[in-house]
Amino acid sequence: MQKRELLQCESAEAQVKVLEDKNCGILPFNKKVNESGSASLFATGIDILQINIGYTCNLLCRHCHVNAGPERNEMMSYKTMLECIHSLTGSSIKTVDITGGAPEMHPKLRWFIESIRAKSPDIKILVRSNLTLLTGNEKYRDLPEFFKEQRVTLIASLPCYVKADVDNVRGAGVFDRSIHALQLLNSLGYGKEEGDLELNLVFNPEGPSLPGGQQQLEQAYRKRLFDKYGILFNHLYTITNMPISRFLSDLLENGHYSEYMTLLAENFNPLALQNLMCKTTLSVSWDGTLYDCDFNQMLQLPLAGPAPQHISAFSQEALRNRRIIVGQHCYGCTAGAGSSCQGSLL
Repeated sequence: MQKRELLQCESAEAQVKVLEDKNCGILPFNKKVNESGSASLFATGIDILQINIGYTCNLLCRHCHVNAGPERNEMMSYKTMLECIHSLTGSSIKTVDITGGAPEMHPKLRWFIESIRAKSPDIKILVRSNLTLLTGNEKYRDLPEFFKEQRVTLIASLPCYVKADVDNVRGAGVFDRSIHALQLLNSLGYGKEEGDLELNLVFNPEGPSLPGGQQQLEQAYRKRLFDKYGILFNHLYTITNMPISRFLSDLLENGHYSEYMTLLAENFNPLALQNLMCKTTLSVSWDGTLYDCDFNQMLQLPLAGPAPQHISAFSQEALRNRRIIVGQHCYGCTAGAGSSCQGSLL
């Protein structure tokens, strides 16, 4: 399957077929879990509601598991946003994690955040940003101040602290724009130990390899970004590149698929199973469909029945102990120190 064919395929069926058929002699993930002494995976609650409000993005990053980009037009409707807000009523949800695409490009992002904050004043609101829209664009220039007013925690993608590497993965000029945005956020109080405006960075490997140790990488980021640019941040999250969408296409086109899947499987760590994000996270697609995680969302692997399938039917009781749907891509979350949207698991 060629890169162009995969990227044009709106259905995730082709990707799931690749993951299942080109198994490289790797044990099916559910059997690997059983072999490690665990039964099927089950959720233990819903602490985080991760909401993907749309796949539109101003960038075309090579490692993007969402296959987001300027030509994607999927956007969450006002009605579905209201249903997400309603689901917070009486729930155990402690964090709302807003992602995309570039969530800044959704025209109702400000209203959505204000409504969540009004509904649940103490809830933690995260926004995942690629940083590049926060400076230089009149349409989004007020967002940093808005995020500050609403006490939004920012999760900012910066896959490396070297300009050439970032621009290679994300596009020419992206590194400089990201640095400018981080400096602006610092000037507003983000990323400083004495404040409560949290700014966290995300590292992804440039190619088919596992991320290095999160603590060591965080130290390297801190020194390089502060010494050269005066930038401060709170935490660095290391995230393994998932063999999904654009990164899967890249693996196939460059002949690295088997090598990468074997790397993930050979580094399977049963200890990571205890902290998998799917156990405490519920993922909501732009159309309101529910998934165990953002990665299952991209492969269109919905929740196992009889759990509700749409946010309009949200029931904490029916969702919190659901069986988790797994596939070969799950090796990405259990390799080495483990991986999640909140960084390493161990």
